[in-house]
Amino acid sequence: MPVTKWNYQVTEASEIPEAIAKAFYIAQSGRPGPVLLDIAKDAQFQELDFEYKKCTKIRSYIPEHPVDPFKVKEAAELIDAAKKPLLLFGQGVIIANAEEELKEFIEKTGIPAAWTLLGLSALPSDHPLNVGMLGMHGNYGPNIKTNESDLIIAVGMRFDDRVTGKVSSYATNAKIIHLEVDPAEINKIIKADVGVLGSAKKSLPMLTMNVKANKHQAWLQEFRDCDKIEMEKVIQKDTFPTKGGLSMGEAVRITSEKVKNNAVLVTDVGQQQMIASRYFKFTQSKSNVTSGGLGTMGFGVPAALGAQLGAKDRTVCCFVGDGGFQMTLQELGTIVQNRLPVKIILLNNNFLGMVRQWQQLFFDRRYSFTELHNPDFIMIANGFGMPAHKVTKREDLEAGIQKMLDHNGPYLLEVVVEKEDNVFPMVPAGASVSDIILEA
Repeated sequence: MPVTKWNYQVTEASEIPEAIAKAFYIAQSGRPGPVLLDIAKDAQFQELDFEYKKCTKIRSYIPEHPVDPFKVKEAAELIDAAKKPLLLFGQGVIIANAEEELKEFIEKTGIPAAWTLLGLSALPSDHPLNVGMLGMHGNYGPNIKTNESDLIIAVGMRFDDRVTGKVSSYATNAKIIHLEVDPAEINKIIKADVGVLGSAKKSLPMLTMNVKANKHQAWLQEFRDCDKIEMEKVIQKDTFPTKGGLSMGEAVRITSEKVKNNAVLVTDVGQQQMIASRYFKFTQSKSNVTSGGLGTMGFGVPAALGAQLGAKDRTVCCFVGDGGFQMTLQELGTIVQNRLPVKIILLNNNFLGMVRQWQQLFFDRRYSFTELHNPDFIMIANGFGMPAHKVTKREDLEAGIQKMLDHNGPYLLEVVVEKEDNVFPMVPAGASVSDIILEA
C-alpha cells in the first residue's frame, strides 16, 4: 500500500481481464502512479473465455477533481496585483499535455518561469521567459530570486526538498498559488494561499482567461543579470574550459549542439545527471527521462532502452557515470540484441562523483569509499557486441561525439573527465535557497 496507487490479488482466472483493465485505468489517470496485480499461480493455470473491456470509470475512484472557478478568480486577483511573480512548473505540466497552455499563460502575463528537474523540456530552452532550473544544482537566478518574489505560482510540482531547501526560509516574501491534480500535495510542504485542484490542462486556460495582460520587464531583467553572474563564475568554465582535463559540461554541450538540441536526454543519477540537466538544451517536450525522488543509481541504461523503444524515430542520448553504469551495464546485451541505436556517453571520473563532491566540500576531503577501481568499459561493451571508444583529450572530443552519432546502431563513448570536477551552483543541504554558492 505505501508504494502503489492500487493493488489487487487475482485468485481466479476469470478476474484477470477486468483486473488488468482497472490497473491500466488507475495507473494512467489523474496523477499517474504504480499499480500491482498479484496473480496467484492457480489463476495462471486456469482457462477462461477471454474478453477484454476497457475500463473508463470506477465508482469510488475520482482521478481528477473539477476546477473551481472561484479559486481561479482568487488566483487571478493575486497574479494581477503581483509585482515580482515567479512561476514554477514540474512534470505535472508534461503529464497533463499542458505545454501549450503553460506558454499561453506566461506569454500573456509576462511572468518568468522556472522548472523542476522533472519539468525539464516542457518549455523550450530558448523561450524568452524560461529562466532556468530550480533546486540544489539549479540556476542562480530562479533560486536567489525565490525569496525576492512576492508571488509564487506552482504548476504540477510538489515542492520537494531539493527545490525548497530549508522550508522555514523558503519564499519568505511570497504568497503561494498551487495548481495541482493531487489534493494530497496542496499544503503538504508549503502552505498555499490559493490551491487550485484539477488538471493543469484545464486550470491553466481558465487562469489565462481571468488574468490581465502584463509585462514584467524589469523583474525579468533581474534574472538575466543573474545569468551573467552565473555565466562568468560557472557556465563558461564548465562548458568552454581552456585548460586542465576534459569537463562534464563540455561533453554535454557539444553533444546537445550536435543533435541540434532535439534528442531525448536520459540520465543516470549523480553529477552527470545534474550537469546534463543544466546544459542539454531542448526544443520539444517529453524529451527528458530521469530518476526523480527515488534517486536510483543504475537508472540510465535501462531507461534509455525504454526511451528508444518509445521514440523509435528520435536520437536517444544517455549520460551515465562510472558508478551507476556498473549497476545495470548487463542491459547492454538487451540493447544490442534488440538493435536499439542508443547512444551512451559515459562520463568517467573514477569516483562516485556526487558523494565525493560532498566529502570534498563538507568533510574536508575525507574521501571514504568513493574512489573507484574501474574495469575496461570499452572491452565490456565490445564483449556485448557494441562498438565503443574512449576519449581522453579535448582535441578528440568533438570528433568522438560525431563518430558516435554517425554510427547506425548502439554505441558507447567513454569520456575521461577531471576527477574533481564539481557541480555548481549548489544549495547546501538544509540551507536556504538564498544561500546558493557559485564556487568552492
